[in-house]
Amino acid sequence: MNAETAAQALAAAREAAAAAAEVILHYWKRGVDVEIKGDATPVTVADREAEQAIRKVLRAALPEAAIYGEEYGLEASGLDDARDGLLWLVDPLDGTKSFVRRTPFFSTQIALMDRGELVLGVSSAPVYGETMWASAGNGTWFEGERVRVADTADFSQASISTGNVKTLTGDARWAALGAMIRDSNRIRGYGDFCHYHLLARGALDLVVESDVNILDIAALAVIVREAGGVFTDLDGQAPTLETCSVLAGTPAIHAEALQRLSLGNAGAV
Repeated sequence: MNAETAAQALAAAREAAAAAAEVILHYWKRGVDVEIKGDATPVTVADREAEQAIRKVLRAALPEAAIYGEEYGLEASGLDDARDGLLWLVDPLDGTKSFVRRTPFFSTQIALMDRGELVLGVSSAPVYGETMWASAGNGTWFEGERVRVADTADFSQASISTGNVKTLTGDARWAALGAMIRDSNRIRGYGDFCHYHLLARGALDLVVESDVNILDIAALAVIVREAGGVFTDLDGQAPTLETCSVLAGTPAIHAEALQRLSLGNAGAV
């Protein structure tokens, strides 16, 4: 993808996020009925209409790209074919559980993958009042300013945030996480988009999650990476369509956390 196409794609992603925000804010004010999907997670008309609004903008801007969305799936012959070209990854309302309980910790996540590599991301939290975006080689932007992760290198000074960690509680690495928490400066559980935004703008040093979907975190991976951070799964691997865990942080804190978690997993069968 050339620079001109990349710029057009980023502009489209930002426009699509703004279109989704209009839908979400409309239903935030009036309230919605909640349905339960087959995977036992909630969905609302706001999720569906926001994804439709996003797809309309993205199709018009980049018709050659496939779209993989949380509510309407993949518009392509299959993920294998989509991996070889341009693929939009869309979660129109990440944090529906928060949305329906009137908590502002939800967001719209839009990322673009080019032949398997994440190249841009937009994270918009309309009620919370934050939007971040990033593209490969062009940094991370927040409130019109370029932002970077902190330079924290000493684990005793690190601020850690956890999100979805249910699976990790039964993992051999759970004790290692406990030791990391004891050795850190403080522990919080900001969750969802929020702790990745805080990490990217230098207000947090490490994020740990064991139960995510690539649609939840694809845009955030680009945002953290372009802000100078490191974003992998708990095994230190770069994000792929199959990624289901996250270890993200400043370079030094991520490196130490990965080493600690690896040692913690050494005895696992």
